[in-house]
Amino acid sequence: MKTLINKGTLTATLLMAVSFACTDKFLEVPATGQLSGAQLTTKAGLDGLLMGAYAQLNARGFSQSASSFNWVRGSVSGGEANKGSNSGDFNALTPYETYQLLPSSGEVNAKWNAMYEGIARCNSVLRSLGSAGSDVTAAQKTGLQAEARFLRGHYYFELKRNFNMVPFIDETVDYGTGIEKVANNADIWPKIEADFKFAQDNLPATQSSVGRANKWAAMAYLAKTYLYEKKYTEAKALFDQVIANGVTSNGLKYALLANYSDNFNAAKDNGSESVFAIQAAANAGSSDNANPDLVLNFPYNTGSNGPAGCCGFFAPSFELANSFRVDAKGLPLLDGSYNTGANQLKNDQGIASSAAFTPDAGPVDPRLDWSVGRRGIQYLDWQPHPGLDWIRDQSFAGPYSPKKFVFYKSQDKVLTDGSSWTDGYSAINYNIIRFADVLLMAAECEVEVGSLATATNYVNLVRTRAANPAGFVIQNGKPAANYVISNYATFADKATARAAVQFERKLELSGEGHRFYDLVRWGTAATVLNAFLAYESKLLPTAYSGGKFTAGKDEYQPIPQTQIDYQGKDVLTQNPGY
Repeated sequence: MKTLINKGTLTATLLMAVSFACTDKFLEVPATGQLSGAQLTTKAGLDGLLMGAYAQLNARGFSQSASSFNWVRGSVSGGEANKGSNSGDFNALTPYETYQLLPSSGEVNAKWNAMYEGIARCNSVLRSLGSAGSDVTAAQKTGLQAEARFLRGHYYFELKRNFNMVPFIDETVDYGTGIEKVANNADIWPKIEADFKFAQDNLPATQSSVGRANKWAAMAYLAKTYLYEKKYTEAKALFDQVIANGVTSNGLKYALLANYSDNFNAAKDNGSESVFAIQAAANAGSSDNANPDLVLNFPYNTGSNGPAGCCGFFAPSFELANSFRVDAKGLPLLDGSYNTGANQLKNDQGIASSAAFTPDAGPVDPRLDWSVGRRGIQYLDWQPHPGLDWIRDQSFAGPYSPKKFVFYKSQDKVLTDGSSWTDGYSAINYNIIRFADVLLMAAECEVEVGSLATATNYVNLVRTRAANPAGFVIQNGKPAANYVISNYATFADKATARAAVQFERKLELSGEGHRFYDLVRWGTAATVLNAFLAYESKLLPTAYSGGKFTAGKDEYQPIPQTQIDYQGKDVLTQNPGY
């Protein structure tokens, strides 16, 4: 049983409990549960405030699109997944896959509010530390400050890559002290760097609770920040240290797990590959402690021999499934030919579950069947995927089901919290950064500074793990498909290396919320995503009607019009194109 921090609904602003009557006499009833400032500045009070800052990582109470998982913006907008379900269900997400977001979107505003709520909670910790009680040692103050600044760095990182120019609010600014006048006219990368640098320098190598950030998580996040800024030399120096010496907050040396699928198994959370994760727990008194981000993202109408039963969102795209095609040697088709002719993955689009169907027999990367639920292939420990019967609307979602973050039959009601409508409140963590991600980010840096041999080695470490036969999907005592994968020889030139590293991120990290942001920072979003739309829209014309990615606009979400109305257009400037 994993020990982790409380993921409940504790807020940074602790509300009073007030009694109400049915008449206006309720106005005369005094507060009965008010917390004093002195209670909030004890060690216990400060820890409580900090737990509230951690709790906001999953954006509970806002929207699935607001979470730090980013399955909507990172994966759906990134072309890895279709919105799924059907056209009418949660159609506020459709503009994310067609690049038709509007400043009036409630989902856009939810992401903004959720991240600033997290920042407010961090600032509350930092502000309260100034009045810390006598039971808080100097070392404890520094540790709490470092954790709060790590989390604040994370929330601002999220805002930066989603909205670009955003106001920076620290603990010195609050209501009544000018918060409403802070403009979005300055680049906040230096502020994000400073928060992660402070955390790196002041956090311990290990923590008493596994979910809390440590110095190595802060170093990895600072390196990731440098990578986004294209400071490759600075990022490489930090990644070198993380790879050589980094440990998890519970003291495990960073390493790839033996089996790829173990990263997506709640029973194996917080292993050696987890650098920083959103913690989740089931059967802990409230489903709020489980993972709410994914509650919609299960096959549809599964019955007793399938998970959750609802709702068919987050359906892997045709393009993503095709990407796992390999050549006879087991190498990816970097030229894009996986979307042409016989290279396209055979699927059961439009074929009834009662009709005969034979899965694709060609060579594929073994990570395909841990990433994509497809007809005829064993679906975890439930049954072979039946195809159409588990898809809500194939004409809108396509033939594939999500798989990575789905719970096992053996875990139902053990590592899930049931509710009136689903068992999909899962105990599975989401790794914001995992070690394979670190290796591939480091490989990028090595390519850009000219060390192609080291880049090749990092990519091959990831591919070697994927090639472990013990980690293949097994069906009827043998591999479920024709799995073929091999390592690269040393990359011949920077262009080849860059293409290979970028494609490896697509395969290894598919459906984990990274893809859109990768494409934007590489400067390839318009080219790649318009090609994706041209391909996917022929197969799902209803889902992608009117879809077009406009360079110079769609890299970022609009500043929510609600926020501009609150603060004034003289304070908040709208992003270009909106």
